[in-house]
Amino acid sequence: METLKDRIDTDAGEELDEHGATVERVKAAMPDEDLLVDIAELFKVFGDSTRTKMLAALSESEMCVCCISAVLGMSVSAVSHQLRILRQSKLVKTRRVGKEIYYSLDDEHIGEIFKTALAHVKEL
Repeated sequence: METLKDRIDTDAGEELDEHGATVERVKAAMPDEDLLVDIAELFKVFGDSTRTKMLAALSESEMCVCCISAVLGMSVSAVSHQLRILRQSKLVKTRRVGKEIYYSLDDEHIGEIFKTALAHVKEL
């Protein structure tokens, strides 16, 4: 006598057979686990609203810590702390002019990620 579990297993097996090519194609296209972990870490950095504000500001202009502090209404110390995290994550880079250090987005990809997220949120 066939049990409910046997029937579910059979149905699942038949469905998997029907979609086997799709499953195999997607499995082959999946990024390495290490890359997926790195992507998750990137999104964790984006997940902090203070850092997101900084990225928004830096997507408009290269700035020094004092300017970022003034734009965001935060202390220079707090801004410096968050910039250190953004630098370690390779989201911002620095340029020295004399004693002044200017911060900007590391590359165009960071700006694109931010603009895409902003457009998506505006659609909601």
